[in-house]
Amino acid sequence: MTEYLVFRLYAPLASWGEAAVGESRPTATYPGRSAIVGLLGAALGVRRDDDEGQRRLRDSVGIAIKQRSPGSLLRDYHTVQVPASQSRVTYRTRRDELNAPRKVINTILSSRDYRCDGLWTVAVWLTPQAELTLEALEQALKTPHFPLYLGRKACPPGAPLAPRREAFSRLRDALDADFPPLCGRNVEEERRALRLPDNVLYAWEGEAACLDGDARGVESSETWDAPLNRSRWQFGPRTEYRRVVRAREEY
Repeated sequence: MTEYLVFRLYAPLASWGEAAVGESRPTATYPGRSAIVGLLGAALGVRRDDDEGQRRLRDSVGIAIKQRSPGSLLRDYHTVQVPASQSRVTYRTRRDELNAPRKVINTILSSRDYRCDGLWTVAVWLTPQAELTLEALEQALKTPHFPLYLGRKACPPGAPLAPRREAFSRLRDALDADFPPLCGRNVEEERRALRLPDNVLYAWEGEAACLDGDARGVESSETWDAPLNRSRWQFGPRTEYRRVVRAREEY
């Protein structure tokens, strides 16, 4: 038996950033390691420039995701005015930026993607070198130090995360943990109301057979979402495993 911290993520808008090239800011369909570590860090109050705190957090946890619904794609044509970088000039607030001389203010155009009404379950466990406890992470999610959001500050959670610690014999059992329905009286009513798809996706790290002891039907890929330095926005590779199953098989 392994103890897991499980919680739920739902929001009208979420954005799970992928590699951004030029003006395009795409989103994955489910949160990666960087997004979950960032969420836990915000709950704990670990700042981006706290290199030791960031290291302690990322080295302490393993992460898996169950995507009950990827949500629908929404693309925002985004414009923002920002002053050009200048030596010996620091803009500490957004107001300072907009009060800069007009001749140095530029307009940046970009396309930003969001997932609408996505629903995910997250399972977190401790690594052998963990310096944190699941109890501390659970309490932080219940009473977060900083506001929590799903990828961007414009994406606050649309429902309680309902974190809890529980021991399971398989990772899949942890990801299949029950939560109070977001709408309706039971899982079936919730499925109809949210128009949940017929398939669910499991994504995890570790070994191919970690989900339920069976590596058949498991796909793997190298994903560059392991945070190395938050201040410089540096990320490293990790191996992620995935399996898609029919929703009826999750119970």
